[in-house]
Amino acid sequence: KQNKLGEAILYYNRAQRLAPGDDDIRHNLEMAEALTKDRIEQVPEFFLKSWLRSVRNTLSCRTWTAISLIMFALMLALGLLFVLAQRLAIRKAGFYGLLATLLLFVATTWFAAAERRAILDREAAVVISTAAPVKSSPDRSATDLFVLHEGTTLRVVSTLDEWSEVVIADGKKGWIESGKIERI
Repeated sequence: KQNKLGEAILYYNRAQRLAPGDDDIRHNLEMAEALTKDRIEQVPEFFLKSWLRSVRNTLSCRTWTAISLIMFALMLALGLLFVLAQRLAIRKAGFYGLLATLLLFVATTWFAAAERRAILDREAAVVISTAAPVKSSPDRSATDLFVLHEGTTLRVVSTLDEWSEVVIADGKKGWIESGKIERI
């Protein structure tokens, strides 16, 4: 409403990191991104990676951690059942249950760790300046490669003094002044 599209996209992205499954945040972010001037084609992502991310985003980091701990406790209980049981049928049930809970423990721990990495990721940034030229080197007199507009999301690869090397969604790279972007 205040015509600060870059800041709106920045804060919607931050909110989405805290609540990745929230449909209202996702909808508002999509609405704000539709207002950006730059139409950058994303490099297609492998379907399995996007599917795993959508599963990971169904629950928060804390929830995945809690489920992981529950799976670990069940795994220990089934391990004890396997070791201490007298009857063969109970030992088999304990063994196969142990294997199943081990797989679930590994999966939920991986989801929790991936969600934590996503929350703490400091590479993603948003252009908050009206227009920001991307240069071929970290110097004001360098050649302009292209111009990014307010609200464009990018990834910061490295920094040098007041310059940041960035990559946009289609794979193009260049240097931008760090004051024209803000990390998510």
